[in-house]
Amino acid sequence: MAERSYIIPYSKNTRKRHYHKTERGRVVNFVVQLEVEVEGEWKPVVRYDCSHKFTHRDAYNLRGRQRKEELGLTYEEALTFADEDLDENWARYRVAFTRGGYR
Repeated sequence: MAERSYIIPYSKNTRKRHYHKTERGRVVNFVVQLEVEVEGEWKPVVRYDCSHKFTHRDAYNLRGRQRKEELGLTYEEALTFADEDLDENWARYRVAFTRGGYR
C-alpha cells in the first residue's frame, strides 16, 4: 500500500491539495481539492473524491453550500482528470468562487 500527499501552490491564496492511496498499483482512495484562502481560512472550492464509493466532484460557494456531480469514471481516470482540470482551470474557478458562485 502506497500513499502520496502534497500541496501545490498556484498563487499566494490559492492551492491544490492532492492525496491518493494505491494497492497493487490501483487507486483505492483519492481526494484532489482546490482551496482559496479567505480571511485567513482555507476554503474548499472544488473537490474531487471517491468518499461515497463513486467518483464525483463537489463544487462549493463562499457560504459553504455544495453541489455534487457524479463523474462516472474509474478511480484512476478521475484522479488524472481532477489533477488536469485544476491545473488548467484553477484561476477561473477561484474568480467564480470569490464572486459568490460555484466553479
